[in-house]
Amino acid sequence: MRVTTAEVGRERLPVLVVDNFLGDPDILVDWAAQHGAFDGVRDAFYPGVRAPIPQIYPFAVRTFLGSAIDAVFKLGNGAVRAELSHFSLVTTPPARLNVPQRMPHFDNTNPKQLAILHYLCRAECGGTSFYRHRRTGFEFVDAARRADYLRAVGEDLSAAEHLPCRYVCGSDPLFERTASFAAEFNRVVIYRSINLHSADIAVDFRFDSNPRSGRLTANTFFFYD
Repeated sequence: MRVTTAEVGRERLPVLVVDNFLGDPDILVDWAAQHGAFDGVRDAFYPGVRAPIPQIYPFAVRTFLGSAIDAVFKLGNGAVRAELSHFSLVTTPPARLNVPQRMPHFDNTNPKQLAILHYLCRAECGGTSFYRHRRTGFEFVDAARRADYLRAVGEDLSAAEHLPCRYVCGSDPLFERTASFAAEFNRVVIYRSINLHSADIAVDFRFDSNPRSGRLTANTFFFYD
């Protein structure tokens, strides 16, 4: 493994990047292709399909990356009290996106929740970017900021009147991209779930539901005490 860290944006949000995470990541791809029940996990916000992942996977993440996570995110002696892990494939075309899916988002307002994104796809499938909301200057949304952020976004949408049916993939009138991390096969990107972020889905993206050729990722959330 090769472990690097970054601090993104004006708010210097920590991001942990791990390359060459697993010795044989093709095992995960094979399992997803042969056994993945991609209609088994419903998510109204994710622009695609998800499937359960074997429980040995999040155990491996905790075992191999626990020390690096502790060092970067400084969660003290907090233990992982809950976890959620699944395979994901981006399959929703732009014309079918709802309004929240057309903007950067935050997963949760709890700063003790981490998102672990493991790329099991080619680099051209698109990485992940982090954003600053122009009206508020927020780069993360916690419980204290949530009401102000939602109010400001509502004002943005009212002023814009129409939000184009497209994936955000770089700066636009509402959000400024602060950093981008490319997809690389067997790369893991870890960040706080409060960070404003979005997948980099380009205009020429090929929406593919085949785990062997589509934008397959393993997505895990760790909830700390």
